[in-house]
Amino acid sequence: MIEVAAAIIENKQGQILIARRGPGKSQAGMWEFPGGKLEPGESPEVCLRRELQEEMGIEIDPYERFGVNEHDYGTVQIRLIAYRAKYTKGEIILTDHDEFRWVRPDELAEYPWAPADVSFVEKLRSGMSQF
Repeated sequence: MIEVAAAIIENKQGQILIARRGPGKSQAGMWEFPGGKLEPGESPEVCLRRELQEEMGIEIDPYERFGVNEHDYGTVQIRLIAYRAKYTKGEIILTDHDEFRWVRPDELAEYPWAPADVSFVEKLRSGMSQF
């Protein structure tokens, strides 16, 4: 099973950063909370800081574990570990995704989500987690 970290990044307006997987990627065209695979011995928080710097050129501050979801994609099983994070600085420059948006939690249902992220979308929309 591959361990992957995802960041639920909030801005000062209460919006959440979402990103669309680019062409040629697994789950291309689906939206996700940005993040990436944990390297050996790496914590989810360190992974998220590294991945967001590499993939988007931004700095974030992961501050609270949001949840864990395991998903079987058939060819690969992942354990997705989500953290709430604050956007701290940098201008978004995409290298791994083809689009990004800042959206309110009540707008999340308007996007087609990668299956592993769906439970986090539902949790955010249900109001179980307030930012």
